Amino acid sequence: MGIIKHEGYDYAFDTDACKLCESKCCVGESGYIWVNREEILAFADFLNIKAEEFILKYLRKINFRYTLKEIKHKSGFACVFFDSEKRGCGVYDIRPSQCRSFPFWEYFKTHKKDLEDECIGILPL
Repeated sequence: MGIIKHEGYDYAFDTDACKLCESKCCVGESGYIWVNREEILAFADFLNIKAEEFILKYLRKINFRYTLKEIKHKSGFACVFFDSEKRGCGVYDIRPSQCRSFPFWEYFKTHKKDLEDECIGILPL
């Protein structure tokens, strides 16, 4: 894909860096990977199971929202769909919008050091 820029961000993202990365954006500290209703239905369809089964097997409910479950990983925690052998997303084509929008998150506008520590593909503009 190459270099991606987003309006309002003072950095760009080199997608080619992902080939050299240890999937730091997918593993590490525990966190939340929020999914919405449409994403739940897409996951269930992709896995050829009912949405209710997907929710029970792969999600945790936090207040009124759902997040993908995590699994233990040598580097901390990983998304339940992280493929340790391939070192990447096992459901890349249907990954949640939160994952699709990385590294262009509002948080990183004011926490660039955190982003640089996590992603080797960040380029200053």
